[in-house]
Amino acid sequence: MKIKFLLMLTSFVFFLNACSKDGNEAAANLETPVANAPKEVNDNGFKAKWNYVSQSKSYLLDVSTTENFAAFVPNYNAKEVTDLNEVVVGLTGGTQYYYRVRAKNETQISDYSNVISVVTTGSSGIPEDPTFLKVKTNKLANPFFVGMAVKASQLTGGSPYDIILKNEFSSISAEYEMKMDPISTASGVYNWTAADKIVTYGNSNGINVHGHALVWHNAVPAWLKDFSGTDAEFALEVKKYITAVVTHYAGKVKSWDVVNEAVDDNGSMRNTLFLNRMGPNYIKDCFQWARNAANAAGDTNLLLFYNDYATSTNMAKQDKVFSIVDDLKAGNLIDGLGFQMHNKYLTPTKAQIETDINRAVAKGLKIHVSELDIQVNPSNDISTFTNERRLAQKEKYKEMVQLYNALPAANKYALTIWGMRDNDSWIPYSTELNHTGNDWPLLYDSNFAVKSSHTGFLEGLD
Repeated sequence: MKIKFLLMLTSFVFFLNACSKDGNEAAANLETPVANAPKEVNDNGFKAKWNYVSQSKSYLLDVSTTENFAAFVPNYNAKEVTDLNEVVVGLTGGTQYYYRVRAKNETQISDYSNVISVVTTGSSGIPEDPTFLKVKTNKLANPFFVGMAVKASQLTGGSPYDIILKNEFSSISAEYEMKMDPISTASGVYNWTAADKIVTYGNSNGINVHGHALVWHNAVPAWLKDFSGTDAEFALEVKKYITAVVTHYAGKVKSWDVVNEAVDDNGSMRNTLFLNRMGPNYIKDCFQWARNAANAAGDTNLLLFYNDYATSTNMAKQDKVFSIVDDLKAGNLIDGLGFQMHNKYLTPTKAQIETDINRAVAKGLKIHVSELDIQVNPSNDISTFTNERRLAQKEKYKEMVQLYNALPAANKYALTIWGMRDNDSWIPYSTELNHTGNDWPLLYDSNFAVKSSHTGFLEGLD
């Protein structure tokens, strides 16, 4: 009987140890929760949400006004919550907040979740910063050009465009009028009128002029599309054009996008007229012709850029662009890379942009954020420019400028906004983007008043 009792006791102890071990293993392996986008955002708070974690008994919620959680919102420093959401209250309208969460099982606590950003609706009561962009930028230890895309018709003396450009911007890019189609009317025949007006305006007002763009598949004049000569003769026509334009603006245009958007979204070379008629080395040829023309004209300081879009979120495209860059660098033909950055208020992420741009920095290239705008209505889910989207856009502009400003001095060139007023932008109702509704992607509203995005740009310089 005694032996039987001892066997039972041993089995019981073994069972307890096994249970304890299983429990500890479960707790030790407590998964990291995933925080979700907030719901019910209002002037004073929002509902924070996260996914269920197996074995967790509660969750620890942090809310902060800083992304690194250097300080916490009162009552939200590891606040214990037993549900999968928590209504955060007592916040300030029009303010940026961040939240994260950890899972908890008695004494075991998981790693931190991802960080979620949220901007409360309403107004913080702080007026927009009226400081001129280039004035604040020029005070930096390592300044850069602040650019704007323009049309020749906007450059009338005393117009709102003229006043804002002279006050705010240190660089301009032609939106369309310096591309091949409007300049080249026939073989060896050029219409310089609009392009000359833009270049003269910049030169006369101490504003840098960036040339955009020598070769782009969507700006080919009809005569060249229909060119009936041989492929070799076609290439000579492109060479003649590039040589004429670079020579005409030698010393007046400080940089050129030599080739624009040559890579398809699938990561292959875009199937264009230039590729078909000139072969896979056409990009290198165009850069060589531009470099030769500049040198022959005595413009040895001309900067040559390759320019493209959506490389931060498309790794196949990004990889192809950098393979082109490597080929051009091997021939000492490229000085910089243009990142268009037609972004949205939620994407790309800061990490995606940094990864993309840092690849160019590592190759010693100058960086041009060349066509920046930030959509707030990509899904056409709002009919008016809401406070929530206004403030989210402000933070995205701030993030982009902070990221750019942090680049080494040698890699900075310009950060160019693609248009002045929201109603001038190409984004609203764009068939190319399948953007079916209105949008408000720029720094000024339809009345030339600065927006919160303008303030965000300024805050990014701090």
